[in-house]
Amino acid sequence: MKRRLICVFICLSMIGSGKAWVSAASDCTKSAPEVFRRISPSVVSVAAVFIDPLAVSNRVSTTLGSGFIIDPSGLVITNYHVIEGCGAITATLANGHMERAALVGIDPILDLAILRIPAPSQGLTSVQLGDSTSIEVGEDVLVIGNPFGLGQTVTRGVISGIHRALSSAPMSTALPVIQSDAALQPGSSGGPLVNLCGEVIGINTAMFERGPDIGFAIPIHLVKAILPQLLKEGRVIRPWLGVVGKLVGAELGQIINLAIVDGFLVESVEPGSPAEQAGLRGGDLPISFAGTEFLLGGDIITSANGMPLDSPENLTTFIESLEVGGKVRLTVYHEGKTQEMEVGIGERPTFLPLR
Repeated sequence: MKRRLICVFICLSMIGSGKAWVSAASDCTKSAPEVFRRISPSVVSVAAVFIDPLAVSNRVSTTLGSGFIIDPSGLVITNYHVIEGCGAITATLANGHMERAALVGIDPILDLAILRIPAPSQGLTSVQLGDSTSIEVGEDVLVIGNPFGLGQTVTRGVISGIHRALSSAPMSTALPVIQSDAALQPGSSGGPLVNLCGEVIGINTAMFERGPDIGFAIPIHLVKAILPQLLKEGRVIRPWLGVVGKLVGAELGQIINLAIVDGFLVESVEPGSPAEQAGLRGGDLPISFAGTEFLLGGDIITSANGMPLDSPENLTTFIESLEVGGKVRLTVYHEGKTQEMEVGIGERPTFLPLR
């Protein structure tokens, strides 16, 4: 299944929890068939058509995924990677009726896309969004989707982990995703992860390639927090500093005999970012220590706005303080020297420029 691992860089603000729909797991006593009957009418099959302008033959291809109706007016949510770069999108309802879908908004960071399909006068059946902040390991869940285009399929499992940090950039602050052992297959992307109250608590987004019984879902409270902005703006407005890295401590330098201080190690700088314009530098020396990879040689941000970046809590506080149009004062250590710099905070582009 095509899927880029989800991460939020230090250039992003942390996403709030949004309004909670309170429902304790112990109150979820519906049977799996009951839940499936409730959710099934809201689950759609999503097909996206792609054209390769450089190909001589076999120019047209189609990707299949899943989605679900979140509003009777015809709003559908799915994964961004299902429709990325597409020329046309269709959604097939549970009754087999096919509709052309219009793209309303995208968020590649959370791997979300909002679509709109025509709705009859009486509206469409929509799901109830639950509360992913109160879930527990061991809670029963269902995955509903359209794997391989075979039609609606349900698999059952339990939540096997929470707050899992999937990150393609080890220095980033990763989003906490839900792990379950309910089977995911190609075509299930974008479908709902449902509890036995019949509420959607996550959006299925990735399966673990080395373990077929491990799948991951975006917590629904993160989705609810950004949904109003996606509908209004078509995107999520996030502050952008543009550095990627991880926290390091001076003890690491003592072990590997390199000049390292407590702070946020800048491993790479995103092209065109405020950090690049300010002259921040990334690393060029890859090392692996105690199972963790580092890219050394770049700047180390020791403090931001006077607050030391020496703990995950301080880093999170700093990230949450960033605002588009604001400025941040950084203390930067590089090759034994310390300097102060002021960096303006921009808006993170939906797509980053290529080198």
